[in-house]
Amino acid sequence: MKKSIVASSGNVFIDLGYSPEDAAILQMRADLMADLRKFIKVKKLTQASAARIFGVSQSRVSDLMTGKWEKFSLEMLITLMTKAGMNVKLKIAA
Repeated sequence: MKKSIVASSGNVFIDLGYSPEDAAILQMRADLMADLRKFIKVKKLTQASAARIFGVSQSRVSDLMTGKWEKFSLEMLITLMTKAGMNVKLKIAA
């Protein structure tokens, strides 16, 4: 059986069949979660110490670290980044 290779659109969520509007939000959420996980790893924080910085429970940090994206709104992720002293900029593509 021959397999075909399809080029990515550049957004995995569009490739998975989400509408462009939903895909844009999901991609932003995924990017912010990745940035928060990187912050935790670079600073060598425990989940408990990250939770204190973010002002959330340790279980919320666990959800973040395990990629449970459905548990985080875009607004919540921006709030966590701000509490960590990180700047958030939205990239608008035409």
